[in-house]
Amino acid sequence: MSESTPAGRPRRSDTTRTAILAAARERFAADGYERATIRAIAKDANIDPSMVMRYYGNKEGLFAATVAVDLKLPDLGTLTRQDVGRALVTHFLDMWEDNEVLTALLRVGATNQAGAERMQGIFRDQVLPVTRQVCPDPEQVPARAALVATQLLGLALTRYVLRLPPVVALHPQEIVAWLAPTVQRYLTAPSP
Repeated sequence: MSESTPAGRPRRSDTTRTAILAAARERFAADGYERATIRAIAKDANIDPSMVMRYYGNKEGLFAATVAVDLKLPDLGTLTRQDVGRALVTHFLDMWEDNEVLTALLRVGATNQAGAERMQGIFRDQVLPVTRQVCPDPEQVPARAALVATQLLGLALTRYVLRLPPVVALHPQEIVAWLAPTVQRYLTAPSP
């Protein structure tokens, strides 16, 4: 809900923000994160580039504000307990392979507070509930979900951002075979 002026009209800043976000979504979708520029986004929104900087700080902050990410996580409660690690790693690997937005968001999250907050929100809203479905101890859900995130985000960082040759060279099935047992242990093993 946006604030309104006493006459019931939306505030000019709300209108400007809406225009910036709409232009940014279109520009990021058309050009990708790397090629999209603040200047082009501002031009599309019919505003001065300084206004984009005023509201969002920089390109990374703007990107984080525009990105809506639905991980479409599988319902782990429908799987046998021994299959959850494999299902989760396979799902994440499939998503990273086909989604440039996730790679860009990972880059932004590693270098920008707004991006980090967006990643934390995705973790809180999407990963924690899935972990809750299979974790044997409800008090350990946050720690176990965080450990899963270390593996999956570490894979994404090394394969799609840093592009470490040995990781890039691995076939997806090999990655699942190596990583799934670790993720499985984090999710369902008894406490150490």
